[in-house]
Amino acid sequence: MLATPTHDSLPRRFADFGTLGEALDYAAAGQRGLNFHDPRGNLRRAYPFAEMRADAIGCAHRMIAHGVKPGDRIALVAETGEQFAQAFFGAIYAGAWPVPLPLPTSFGGKESYIDQLAVQLQSSDPLMLFYPEELSEMAGEAARQCNVEGVDYTSFLARPVVPGALPQAEPDDVCYLQYSSGSTRFPHGVAVTHRALLANLAAHSHAMQVIETDRCISWLPWYHDMGLVGCFLSIVANQISTDYLKTEDFARRPLAWLDMISRNEGTSASYSPTFGYDICARRMSSQTKASDRFDLSRWRIAGNGADMIRPDVMQSFVDAFAEAGFSPGAFLPSYGLAETTLAVTIMPPGEGIVVELVEETDLSGGEVNGERPQRFRAIVNCGKPVQGMVVEIRDEDGGVLPEKQIGKVWTTGTSLMTGYFRDQEATDACMFDGWLDTGDMGYLSDGYLYIVGRAKDMIIINGKNHWPQDIEWAVEQLPGFKQGDIAAFAITTPGGEETPAVLVHCRTSDDAERTRLRDDIRERVRAITGMHCVVELVPPRTLPRTSSGKLSRSKARKLYLEGEIVPYAIAA
Repeated sequence: MLATPTHDSLPRRFADFGTLGEALDYAAAGQRGLNFHDPRGNLRRAYPFAEMRADAIGCAHRMIAHGVKPGDRIALVAETGEQFAQAFFGAIYAGAWPVPLPLPTSFGGKESYIDQLAVQLQSSDPLMLFYPEELSEMAGEAARQCNVEGVDYTSFLARPVVPGALPQAEPDDVCYLQYSSGSTRFPHGVAVTHRALLANLAAHSHAMQVIETDRCISWLPWYHDMGLVGCFLSIVANQISTDYLKTEDFARRPLAWLDMISRNEGTSASYSPTFGYDICARRMSSQTKASDRFDLSRWRIAGNGADMIRPDVMQSFVDAFAEAGFSPGAFLPSYGLAETTLAVTIMPPGEGIVVELVEETDLSGGEVNGERPQRFRAIVNCGKPVQGMVVEIRDEDGGVLPEKQIGKVWTTGTSLMTGYFRDQEATDACMFDGWLDTGDMGYLSDGYLYIVGRAKDMIIINGKNHWPQDIEWAVEQLPGFKQGDIAAFAITTPGGEETPAVLVHCRTSDDAERTRLRDDIRERVRAITGMHCVVELVPPRTLPRTSSGKLSRSKARKLYLEGEIVPYAIAA
């Protein structure tokens, strides 16, 4: 079996189409396509765009024969594979709105997954839910609870095709609904039009300066915007062959991702949140030379996004893989969110990770305290606004702030969502006069955007702002901790005082060692914030994560306050 080629005689077009269906029509005239790999990174299935289009049109006819009409929502459990791909585009050709939904993760059990699907089904109100056969029990139960017809991909795609006319989509029609990784209890379906989608796909391909030798390698899940938009829809609209490793296979064997990049004879474009780079750097044995296994010299675009970009983690990755040819200039920081389809800003290729050191009083909005030494945090440059997007930094009253002043990040442009599906109140809470309040805090410097953190995560005590990342990163510097082991948030003590709470995964059972660890953490946090805090040591794997694997501080706080997270008992 041969993978689809990197090179193609079909002239490349950068997403300059009216609708997503037109984009696949064009891509199908060439030889490129999708390539699915097994857990060890070996090719399992080559799926040319031409074959995917034929399958998708057949799926669209099946859907229409089954009663699917334009504007219906079709929920799809987004397993990385050819079945989801053809069903997603089948819904597009049928005029319906595909709604990608998550796979189960290792962070929750069966009931948790059923609940997650159920709330998103209730929000999106789909006509049908498609799922892999092996998830029939869980996904089928979620569908039953929501009075939605559930069907597995295999049985539906085996139905006979009933030919007929297909509806014609318009650029301003809704293309799909996207739920973010945090959409568990209060889901917001982001409605994205064909016009907005294609504008963003064109914008980020131009910003990344896609070239003929580029090939995408991805393990990102298709139920999140970076995986769905950046590494699935974009590769169709920009005609790029792509090699896929399932997300769960990456979690078990992360270095298989780098093996696939090493085997690519062209230039590689591959994205990951910070934790993906962190896992790979940690998996490298000090006894193993990276150059003996990998060749990362042709990795042209090593994208960073989807969570806070950690310069220390990026440096650790460089330290681990520089001898295998990895160049720090390949790092491509970016910033985006589902509400803007995907990309808002992207670093120009070749500039790598650029940081500015910001004094903590600037971050907290306080005044310099002469009794304490100045402390700085390295803030990563997330690039310049992509084509068609504009960014402003505003104060609490909506006034536009000058460069180098921290405030709320607002954006507008061609890639903005139409709103949250059937939730005008939530839409009105974040969109004003065509501008989106992203909920993030940051500043502009020479036209580049620097992200400081999420406004809702900020810990405000005695009128001073503290970023949970600063507390978490400080604790991570103690021996034995890694990213995701710590969650910091504000609580109210029994005495009525606001104070930081720090929940920490603890891997020792010795009481004396736990006491020492708690005291060390308290002292580290006091040194950073000047405040005493509540330190709770909790069992490993206790802290909740989103379905993309990121730490969920808000859920950790909720579970802790509700008594669902039970700390170890330690003598005072």
